[in-house]
Amino acid sequence: MNYKPQDILQKQPWLIYAALLLVFLLLYSWWAERVRIPQRFVITYSQFLDQLEAGNISSVTIENHRIRGELGEETRLQLPERRELVAVRFFETHLPSFQGEELIDRLRASQVAIEVKPVADRPLGQALIWLLPWLLIIGFWIYIMRRSMLQMGGRDGHLGFAQSKARLFDLTRPKVTYQEVAGMENVKKELQEVIEFLKNPAKFTRIGAQIPKGVLLVGPPGCGKTLLAKATAGEAGVPFYSVSASEFIEMFVGVGAARVRDMFRRAKENKPALIFIDEIDAVGRTRGAGMGGGHDEREQTLNQLLSEMDGFEPNEGVIVLAATNRPDVLDPALLRPGRFDRHLVIQKPGWQERLAILKVHSRHKKMASEVDLELLARETPGMTGADLENLMNEAALVALRRNKEQIDTDDMEEAKDKILMGMIRDEVLSETERRITAYHEAGHTLVAWELPGSDPIHKVSILPRGMALGVTQMVPEEDRHYYPRKYLRNRLAVALAGRVAEQLVFDDVSTGAQNDLKDATGLAERMVSQWGMSEKVGPVATARGEEHPFLGRELAQPKKYSDQLAWLMDQEIRRFIVEAEEQAREILARNRENLDKLAAALLREETLEREAIERIIGHHRRLDPP
Repeated sequence: MNYKPQDILQKQPWLIYAALLLVFLLLYSWWAERVRIPQRFVITYSQFLDQLEAGNISSVTIENHRIRGELGEETRLQLPERRELVAVRFFETHLPSFQGEELIDRLRASQVAIEVKPVADRPLGQALIWLLPWLLIIGFWIYIMRRSMLQMGGRDGHLGFAQSKARLFDLTRPKVTYQEVAGMENVKKELQEVIEFLKNPAKFTRIGAQIPKGVLLVGPPGCGKTLLAKATAGEAGVPFYSVSASEFIEMFVGVGAARVRDMFRRAKENKPALIFIDEIDAVGRTRGAGMGGGHDEREQTLNQLLSEMDGFEPNEGVIVLAATNRPDVLDPALLRPGRFDRHLVIQKPGWQERLAILKVHSRHKKMASEVDLELLARETPGMTGADLENLMNEAALVALRRNKEQIDTDDMEEAKDKILMGMIRDEVLSETERRITAYHEAGHTLVAWELPGSDPIHKVSILPRGMALGVTQMVPEEDRHYYPRKYLRNRLAVALAGRVAEQLVFDDVSTGAQNDLKDATGLAERMVSQWGMSEKVGPVATARGEEHPFLGRELAQPKKYSDQLAWLMDQEIRRFIVEAEEQAREILARNRENLDKLAAALLREETLEREAIERIIGHHRRLDPP
């Protein structure tokens, strides 16, 4: 970036004072030399010796191989640099290095007053020697203070704890637009209406419509909230300020509230304007949730934000765009109309949106013609935009490791396995552990294959991946929004099938089913206590099994159900798990031969695809109830 001289002087005012001080010292040195020292002429050393022999030297000063002196009588001499004769009274010449005591004796014999100075007495030199340490100390102090001010929120080197850290979006830089954001058409339509409101408010106000105060983007992590805000900045064409909510909070009380005031002041000076606050839950959590009462720094910041958005003074021409994946922890006063008038929910993309996202992220990658992005989109349910971007990048890295010029289907499959099942570990298992792992994964596979309505098997492997020694990958055929009770009971049976297979074959169980038991117990607990899927407990929803996103509204979550109901829920949870285990045992006992075949194939191949599983079992997967 090019700065003009006046900009540099404005940002570095101490440079002006330093320059003035230097000019003053130079002028003082010149003046002192002119006032204290009369006009002195440089003569040759031979002329000096001639005047010494003639007895025409009254005094000399010897200083560092240089002689300054005064003649007894003014004499006209031919100077080296001049052609005409010049009347000389005060002179100067250089003393040869071989002259020493002999010259002193001759001067004393001629009764010349002698003065010896070890070092020249220069006012400028002494002034600089005296001032240099202080200049270094002052310069270092200024440097430290500027760094501290900038870190504590200063701007342009001035003390600025209260100044906002919101960054103004540069409209001249390359920008992201809605064309580069795949999916989310309804959300983009809502935001486009807000942008049009800012650009042409008369179009809306003539029928009485008011500009919204705030728009809250709600969605799981990685679904594209921040990317959508960047695209909104690119589409807006109005001043766009971006800030993270955590940047409001400092160790000094009142700094966050002051920064909120400064941010809105700057936005109002450039209205119409947009303000984007990322992760607003950092300051917008419910007040009174902790031990600090209502006077801690975070709650003061939230109070100021509430006041700026809809307080006593009107907030016109400024729209606040905020993003969070924790809407349940936000303060109700922040969510009410008049502050955040619109709540836009961004869900995980469906398969068509995933296909569009994959096309966007494959735009600048060398893809082989055989890669079927539509099939890949159907095989990645539940993945967000960030997951798909990571998938494409991992595929490119896999292709590079294999020294390929293009990304092919094998690279995409390896990248997907790495993300869904974990990276392969270089770990050598004993033959006994390999057999246990093979039967464990074969049990999962066979029960999932036999149960109608369960998710189909995509791949099964006994290669150690991630934290597991074996993995069974099940991929839904379509995106699910509802989970019927029968489907969830099947999931319980599939989760427990690995343990049942170990018990059936080895007449023993191992610790390999730890995660399976944890997942099955958690699923059964939610079925009973939250989803009303138990006939004995009935359609009752309790807080049991609920994962609280933060320790919050009360120091200890109260138990809102009786001990009798808790005992009944325990019995129902155990019944669900035991029935699922018996269902898995019945399927595996009936298909023991296929279980052995699957385990043998896994020991031999280590990884089986869906087609290979179908060839081993010998029939297509059952899709209808038995």
